[in-house]
Amino acid sequence: MQKKFKVVSMFSGCGGMDLGLLGGFEFLKKNFAKQPFKIVWANDLNAYACDTYKYNLGHSIHVGDVWDHFDSLPEHCDLVVGGFPCQDISINGKRAGVSGERSGLYKAMVQAVDRMKPSMFVAENVRGLLYKYNEESLKQVLQDFSNLGYEVSYKLYHAADFGVPQRRERVFIVGVKNNATSFTPPMEFLDKHSWITSRDAIGDLEVREQDAEFNHIWSLARKSSDQGGRRLDPTKTSHTIRAECHGNNQFHYCLPRRISMREAARFQTFPDNFIFKAKLRETERMIGNAVPPVLAWHLANSLKDTLSQIEAASTKQIAAE
Repeated sequence: MQKKFKVVSMFSGCGGMDLGLLGGFEFLKKNFAKQPFKIVWANDLNAYACDTYKYNLGHSIHVGDVWDHFDSLPEHCDLVVGGFPCQDISINGKRAGVSGERSGLYKAMVQAVDRMKPSMFVAENVRGLLYKYNEESLKQVLQDFSNLGYEVSYKLYHAADFGVPQRRERVFIVGVKNNATSFTPPMEFLDKHSWITSRDAIGDLEVREQDAEFNHIWSLARKSSDQGGRRLDPTKTSHTIRAECHGNNQFHYCLPRRISMREAARFQTFPDNFIFKAKLRETERMIGNAVPPVLAWHLANSLKDTLSQIEAASTKQIAAE
């Protein structure tokens, strides 16, 4: 049996990234096989997200400020992952960068990596981290991780290129300890001409009545500016699913309503048996904040390959000694 790599998950949210790492789920009738990862520690500030995480992933998560739970971190793990808060980095935020109160929490990831010295880490954030106004912030983040002895690289991923029915771009920063090997990112396998369309993703839900237990509920907010006034095009993939849209999710392509939480979850590639344990507003927030599990699954394939190479090299070295 292949070794299961131990994962510490920070800023876990409702578990999108972690579900992708674990695998063993289905989306749009496609099976995403189990991956050789085991979550040994997780944390998030939001109690609703933590309830959802526990319900769907089946194991505990520390609720509250990450700094308050540092003493419970394990002595060692193979991988640290986390999507540190983006509010101070996002183009829609205050643009305080990593000096801001929220996005400055990336330092918790730096300290966790320094303490546990995993073979690899992954830090996720919004595309805004690559914008000119965040140039110094990006440099600081990369330097802080590099100073710990990691070869650090980053890449902008378009989720739709990996089978996510949504125009969503995110940055993943990956570190490999002591230059043990180089990380090879997963390859895109779709282009904008073959992206999954909105109708392909949610068409079967058109005739379904509201169902709170299935999270098929929607906001009654009237038309507003920005995303709140957008209507889906059934022949194109979805706009970005946002966390802070205050009920102003995009409108359905053929029905006189906004998209439901289940439809938003589909655009984020959560399987239909993943149930969000909150009412509409908090569900909207946790879905929008999540890493799409399908994107995380493809990333997990590359992480698995790199960690396996590190493990094999270490075993060979021990045998030689």
